[in-house]
Amino acid sequence: MERMSLSEKIGQMTQIDRSRATTDVMSNYCKPGDRTPHNFSSRKWIMTINKLQEAALATRLGIPMLYAIDAVHGHNYAYRSTIFPHNVGLGATRDPQLVKRIGAATALEARATGVRYVFSPTIAVCRDPRWGRCYESYSEDPALVKLMTETMIAGLEGDIPPNYSIKGVPFVETGQTKVAACAKHFVGDGGTSGGVDRGNAEMPWKELAAVHLPPYSTAILKGVASVMLSYSSWNGQKMHANRRLVTGLLKTRLKFRGFVISDFEGIDKIKDANYSYSVEAGISAGIDMVMAPYKFRRFIRTLTYQVEKGIIPMTRIDDAVARILRVKFTMGLFENPYADVEMGRQLGSQEHRELAREAVRKSLVLLKNDGPLLPLPKYGAKILVAGTHANNLGYQCGGWTMQWQGQSGNNITQGTTILSAIASTVDPSTEVLYSVDPSAELIELGNFSHAIVVVGEVPYAEFDGDNGNLTIPEPGLTTISNVCDRVISCVVVLVSGRPLVLEPHLLSKIHSLVAAWLPGTEGQGVADLLFGDWPFTGRLPRTWFKRVDQLPMNVGDRNYLPLFPFGFGLT
Repeated sequence: MERMSLSEKIGQMTQIDRSRATTDVMSNYCKPGDRTPHNFSSRKWIMTINKLQEAALATRLGIPMLYAIDAVHGHNYAYRSTIFPHNVGLGATRDPQLVKRIGAATALEARATGVRYVFSPTIAVCRDPRWGRCYESYSEDPALVKLMTETMIAGLEGDIPPNYSIKGVPFVETGQTKVAACAKHFVGDGGTSGGVDRGNAEMPWKELAAVHLPPYSTAILKGVASVMLSYSSWNGQKMHANRRLVTGLLKTRLKFRGFVISDFEGIDKIKDANYSYSVEAGISAGIDMVMAPYKFRRFIRTLTYQVEKGIIPMTRIDDAVARILRVKFTMGLFENPYADVEMGRQLGSQEHRELAREAVRKSLVLLKNDGPLLPLPKYGAKILVAGTHANNLGYQCGGWTMQWQGQSGNNITQGTTILSAIASTVDPSTEVLYSVDPSAELIELGNFSHAIVVVGEVPYAEFDGDNGNLTIPEPGLTTISNVCDRVISCVVVLVSGRPLVLEPHLLSKIHSLVAAWLPGTEGQGVADLLFGDWPFTGRLPRTWFKRVDQLPMNVGDRNYLPLFPFGFGLT
């Protein structure tokens, strides 16, 4: 610290986009992050990151960079990676040790591409499914979120040794298998009014502390390396400028000694028309590292001026840099700054795909099973498979998959669709016919013994997913009605990031109903349960409401009249 110039210190506090990370820029000690997907092989990833690291190490003090990426359900921006179920599905498993293994696998796949720092896990407590990020939350129940937070961080960073007793000090196991984690988004982002992303959490301190804060206490105890702030506000004050919560609560009261990072251009949004004020407010509140992906020179210039003029004290800068360097030293980045090409074999490994398949099996929730209809027979049947989501890998993965908003199609990465999983599970004598939206004539002439309708939400992320009506998108509703009216044994598999409206007349048509959430690349896990190779064990991680006008409605509320209660799940 004593050897560093102001320019070098502010460089440590600046994170930029990979597209801007030239050798010249790296000489200013900026750290790249990447929200942009590409079809790099693991070797190309490693070569790219090592080249940037070489530029960082060639600077005066040779401080290594820390390359970061979003990895919210696996290493989701890397082609051929294993895409695990989104957090809402993991909450349905009620299996914290499974979540720990997923964290460990995600760390290995990130390291397979040279990435050492991931923006994960999301530990929001989603209290309103209208929120576009609700699938990133394990549950509406803070106790369940705490449980999953603890093991996910241990999987990503490693288990804190017994003699590592200083509360709040970050811990990342050295070696080739772990990454620095980031708990996000501090705090209350899952409790905004109306479920509006980046909105305002209007609640008393008692509710914020009881519902939304507990997972952060757990994350700190588990040695999380960083905490990312929320775009949202608490009672009208932007979280990125809330000194009381960031410095007073997180750093002082909870004794967090890792670093606090802004969200993507989060500091810019404190006060849109006054960037200088936004920088002063954000840094003074306690932000240590700022995501300034494209206009980073403006940030560096503004912060430098404010320090030189005494607007922001050098002690605040030193605190930020000390926290960042503490994480880099803790994780062994100085000793081993370069990525290992041999780690590339971990990307999308068969072991990780089997783990993801297990997670899918444990995450599905059986909501209705008249008869019982499930499990379906593998032999001697004629099965109609219908629906927009039966043969669409992008749809079953959801948002944050190869692209920020996710995408449609089967060529986005490698994986198994639900349709192909069904076809490979049944006996060769069983006829399987697929139609996205079959006509009444096709259904009636087909003489099908069973039908499987797979429909749901199209991919979305963040505010693009905010939804005030939460109906099943068309043609999903029409497909359910057409098929289930005409086939005596009709299973509906709903692929979604949250509960959706199930009108009584629609539910009465469905013989068996499965909530599959967003299962990821391993669709075989869905077929495993439909055909009885594994039992249904998943339980609802959140309340399934009857009508949108009931929202927000969570377990423990006084007027709790759900369609399916929290914890429900048939076996």
